[in-house]
Amino acid sequence: MARFMAIYTGDSSAGRAPPDQQMIAAGMAAWQDWGKRYADQIVEFGGPLGKTKRVNAGGVSDASNNLAAYVIVEADSHEAAARMFEGHPHFTIFPGDGVDVMPCLPVPGA
Repeated sequence: MARFMAIYTGDSSAGRAPPDQQMIAAGMAAWQDWGKRYADQIVEFGGPLGKTKRVNAGGVSDASNNLAAYVIVEADSHEAAARMFEGHPHFTIFPGDGVDVMPCLPVPGA
């Protein structure tokens, strides 16, 4: 099986109200159910991502992006990995935007 990184995306400036305690409880229960359903394919459950520091030729600075969390999964194909996230609580219960799924490729020359 191939490995894929899934990045949960969300935009806190989209004008959506933050989740209340009831939404958080329902969302986390659904997220745990999703994790149990795919437990044999989850390589690293990952977790939430914090504030961003960007490093470039000019140095280090604060930056912003819409990356919210990540998980690494295994699947037979890119399509199969993406289908794991259909109806995911990240965007069906929480105010997340979506999930970007990409293959983890081998390092060239390694």
